[in-house]
Amino acid sequence: MTDGVLEIAVLIGVICMLLALLLAFIRLVKGPSMYDRIAAMDLIASITMGFILIYSIVINKSVYIDIAIIISLISFISTVAISTYLRLNNKKDE
Repeated sequence: MTDGVLEIAVLIGVICMLLALLLAFIRLVKGPSMYDRIAAMDLIASITMGFILIYSIVINKSVYIDIAIIISLISFISTVAISTYLRLNNKKDE
């Protein structure tokens, strides 16, 4: 019985993640400002981590959790770097 529940939970999780990925991609393309696009890229990285974690649950391998942690670190560093660049670039324009 737990296998059926797990399959249903994984299916619901993947569907929700795909919907969230679609909405984040729309925000990435249509974002009225650069800050909206940065937030959308960060969200897409988080959704990618969610897909990897769901996949690791399905195949029952914990090694993919390390990959999700690496993606989160790279995402955090890139978000901070891009935000710092934009902040410094906006100060030059003023």
